[in-house]
Amino acid sequence: MTLVRGEDYLARLAKMRPNVYINGQLVDRLDERLKGGINIIKETFDLASLPEWQELCVTESHLGLGKINRFCHIHQSKEDLLQKQKMTRMLCQRVGGCIQRCMGIDALNALSVVTKEMDNILGTNYNQRFIEYLKFFQSNDLAACCAQTDVKGDRSRRPHQQPDPDLYLHIVEERKDGIVVRGAKAHNTAAPYVDEIIVLPTRALTPQDRAYAVAFAIPADWPGVKLVARPAYPRKRVHMEAPVFRYGDAESFTIFDDVFVPKERIFMQGEYMFAGFLALMFAHFHRHSYTGCKPAISDIIASAAALVTEYNGIEKLPHVQEKISHIIGTAELVYAAGIASAHYSEKFSSGTQVPDEIFTNVGRRHAGQNIYHEYEILADLAGGLCATLPFEEDFFSAENGRLLHKYIQRVAGVAVEDVHRCYRLLEHMIVGDMAGVMQVAGIHGGGSPQMETVTMMQRYPMSELKKVAKYLAGIDTNFLYFERETVTPKKMLEKYQSGQGN
Repeated sequence: MTLVRGEDYLARLAKMRPNVYINGQLVDRLDERLKGGINIIKETFDLASLPEWQELCVTESHLGLGKINRFCHIHQSKEDLLQKQKMTRMLCQRVGGCIQRCMGIDALNALSVVTKEMDNILGTNYNQRFIEYLKFFQSNDLAACCAQTDVKGDRSRRPHQQPDPDLYLHIVEERKDGIVVRGAKAHNTAAPYVDEIIVLPTRALTPQDRAYAVAFAIPADWPGVKLVARPAYPRKRVHMEAPVFRYGDAESFTIFDDVFVPKERIFMQGEYMFAGFLALMFAHFHRHSYTGCKPAISDIIASAAALVTEYNGIEKLPHVQEKISHIIGTAELVYAAGIASAHYSEKFSSGTQVPDEIFTNVGRRHAGQNIYHEYEILADLAGGLCATLPFEEDFFSAENGRLLHKYIQRVAGVAVEDVHRCYRLLEHMIVGDMAGVMQVAGIHGGGSPQMETVTMMQRYPMSELKKVAKYLAGIDTNFLYFERETVTPKKMLEKYQSGQGN
C-alpha cells in the first residue's frame, strides 16, 4: 500500500525550497497564512488511513502498485467515476468547501487520455513517459495542482499575436535533454502547498502557436518557478474554535522565469493540433469533479440555513421551506448530472474512463448559475447579525460578555453558546475572508457558466434536434425520434484528428 500520512505530507513541505511569496516577502511553506489550505490537503491523507473512509478514498492502482489514494488514480470504470464523485462530495462536507486536490487527479486523467491518442495518431511516445511519471506519482502518494489558465493579455488575439509573447506560457528553447519555458499561469489553487505542478495548455492553437503547445509536470519548488500567493483564511479564534475555522485556501499567480523542464517530464511539445483537446479534456474531468464538490457546498449552505431557522423558530414557515428546498434541489440535480455523466461514460484507448460531456457541462453550468442565489437565500434567512455580530472577545469580556450572550438568545431549549457558534459559522460563510473566494470559485472554478454554454452548444447535435420541430410542423415527416448520442468526447477527438478542432 502506497499511502502517505498527513504528518509525512507536512514533512515533505518542510523540506521544499522556499519559492512562495506573500505580500512581497519570500515565506516558508508552513507559513501560518497557508496553514488553512495545508490542513485541507492533510485531511485527504489522514482520512485515507482510517478504515471507515478507505472504501471511498483508497483504490487499487491499475499499474500494479497496490492500494493507492484515489486522488492518484486513473479512472478505469464507471464505478471509479462514481466513487470519485462521491468521495469529493463527502470530503468537501468535512472541510466546509473545496477539497483542493481534485485538480491533480483531473489533470492526470486528461493526460492519460490525450498522450495515448497523440501516440496513436502521431507516433510519439508521450504516453509511456506519462506512465512512468504516474508510477512515481502513485508510489509517493503526491498532491498536485494544475496550472492551465494563462494570463492571456489581449483576449481578442491568439497567443502568437500578442505584443508580448510571454503572455501565454511558451517554449523559448529546445534542447536534447528538455525545454526552457517562460510565462505565467493564474488561479492556481493550492500551488504553494502541493508536491507537483502539472502544466497544460489553456486553449486551442494554430500552427503559428506551436511554441505554446506544451504540457509538463515539475516539482512545485523547481528552479525558476515563483509562486506569488493570495491566501484566504478564517479569523483566528480564541474561544469559539470549530472544525471549519481550521481550513482555508491559497491561490497562486505562478511565474515560470525561464524554467528548464527535463525531457522525461514533457507530455506535449509543439503538437498544437492537440492543445485544445487536452485543454478541454482537463476541463471536462474537472467539471465532473464539480458535480461532487458543488453539491457539497450546497449541502453546507442548506445545512446552515436549516440550523439558523430552527434556532430562530421559523423553520416550519412555508417560505423558509421553499427557499431551503431550492438549495437542496440544486445540490441533487448537479449530483444527478454527475451520476448520469458517469453512467454514460466511455473508455478511451488508454483504458481511461471518460465522463459524458453534455451531462457534465449541464451539471457544472447549473451549479455556477445558482451559486449566488444560494448565498442570497442563506443571507436572507440568517438575517443581518452575521455581518454585525460583535467580535468574539467582546462576548467573553468581564463587562459585556454576559449581556451579549443574553441578547443573542433565540428559541427556548437551544443553548446560547450553540446560537453563538451558529452565527460565527454564518459570519465565516457569508462575510468572512473565505466567503468571497468560495462564491467566485462557484462561478469560475472549472470554467464559467459561459464556457459550459459554449461547450454544450458546440457538442450538442442541433441539426438532429431540429428534426423534432420539423416533423411536428410538417416540414419533414421522415422522422422517428431524437436521442442524443453519448459518445461526445470521442466525437471531439474526431474533430481534432480531422483538423477542425481549432
